Amino acid sequence: MKVLNSSKTWRVQRKIDRGRDEEAVRRFVERLALDLVATGIPRMPARIYAALLVAEEGRGTAAELAEFLQVSPAAVSGAVRYLTQVALVTRERDPGARRDHYRVTEDQWSQAILQQDVLFTQWERTLREGMEAVGQGSPAAARLAETWEFLQLMREEIPVLVDKWQARLAALRASQGRG
Repeated sequence: MKVLNSSKTWRVQRKIDRGRDEEAVRRFVERLALDLVATGIPRMPARIYAALLVAEEGRGTAAELAEFLQVSPAAVSGAVRYLTQVALVTRERDPGARRDHYRVTEDQWSQAILQQDVLFTQWERTLREGMEAVGQGSPAAARLAETWEFLQLMREEIPVLVDKWQARLAALRASQGRG
């Protein structure tokens, strides 16, 4: 999405020469957002994330995003705060510029997954407290222990998967000439 300032109004520049169909892009953004909402991501952050994914440069200002999605800049502000917290988007500012730009981060999914390690550590600590509270040998303790073991497995396997992903991503980028 490339948005231009024209007479103090924002408009989307159409990329017809590249075969980009803006209406199809908008429909895709809404479909992807609904898929993300089904996984637990709030609706507005899901829409912002999808819009940034389809942006030509992978970035946009709050005003550009608001115009593209036909929402208020305040809605964008709250959504990008959420997306930066979960490491899917970064905030940046060009030197001398007054407006922040929001960008889909490089390798955003593996970075977001790696951030979960902090949460897993906290959950494991809390689960151990719960196991002590409900008493050894109880059905509740068994459920808590299973959950704790699952989190242990996730913490062990996520770095392995991220390493595999990094190798796959490098191969993908090399095949696209993006080295």
